[in-house]
Amino acid sequence: MWDYSAKLKDHFFNPRNVGEIPGASGVGEVGSLACGDALTLFIKVDDRGVITEAKFKTFGCGSAIASASALTEMIVGKTVEEAMQITNQDIADFLGGIPREKMHCSVMGREALEAAINNFRGLGAPQARKGEIVCKCFGVTDEEIRRAVRENHLKTVEDVTHYTKAGGGCGQCRDAIARLVDEVIAAERAQAAQAPRRLTTVQKIKKIEDVLEREVRPTLRADGGDIDLVDVDGNRVIVALRGVCSHCPGSGATLSGYVETKLRELVDPDLVLEEAPK
Repeated sequence: MWDYSAKLKDHFFNPRNVGEIPGASGVGEVGSLACGDALTLFIKVDDRGVITEAKFKTFGCGSAIASASALTEMIVGKTVEEAMQITNQDIADFLGGIPREKMHCSVMGREALEAAINNFRGLGAPQARKGEIVCKCFGVTDEEIRRAVRENHLKTVEDVTHYTKAGGGCGQCRDAIARLVDEVIAAERAQAAQAPRRLTTVQKIKKIEDVLEREVRPTLRADGGDIDLVDVDGNRVIVALRGVCSHCPGSGATLSGYVETKLRELVDPDLVLEEAPK
C-alpha cells in the first residue's frame, strides 16, 4: 500500500478549483481517457501577465486529482513566466511528497500547465509532446522520456515508468526506453567531462599571480609602475598599484581595461578586479 501524505489526501478528498473557466486565457489538455489519465487545465491571465484564476477537470487516480488541485493553488498570483518555472518535483513537494509509482501524475500537471501557457501565447504543443511515439500503450514520446530522465535524474526503465507510465503496458517498448535512458546519461557524463572544473581558492590565487607576473607586470614596470595582489575573495580580486601607477590619472582604465581583461581571459571570466584603498 502506498503511503500518501496528509496534504495529498486532503487535496484528493477536497480538491480545489474544480471546473472550467468560461473565456479562459489558456487551456491545456494532456493525457487521454484511453491511457487512464487525462487532465484539462484552464487559466485566466490579466493584462499584467499574472494568472488570476485556475481551474481543472481530470480523470485519474487520487494522485492525479491531488496534483491538479495543488497546481491550481500554486500558480494563482504568479506571472506566466514564474509559473513556467514550476517543475513536477515542485508539485510533489507542495503535496508533501507523492509515491514514486505515482510521480507521473505530477508530470502530467506540469505538462498541462505548459500546454495552457502555450495556448495563451498562441504557440503549439510543448516540446515534450513532440517527437516520436515510443510507448504506444500510453502515447509517450521519446522527447517526453528524455526530458523526464534529465529533469528527475532517472536511471532505470522502472523509473521512467513511474514518471511517464511508458513501459507500464505491454512492455514491448522497454528496450527502447532503456536505450533512451543510456543515451541521456551518456550525454550528461560527456558534458560534465568537458565542463571546466571550478578552481580552488589556492589554484585561483596561483593562476592570478602567474598572469600578473607574466602578462601584466612587465608592461607596468616598463613605465615605472607595478602591481601587487592583495587578496582574493571569491571572484573579487583586490590589487594595489605601485610606483607611478599608484597616482596615475589613468590607473582606473589600466585596471578595468587591461588588467581585469587579462585575468578574465586567462583565469576566470567571472573575476571582478578592485583596487585596494590607498
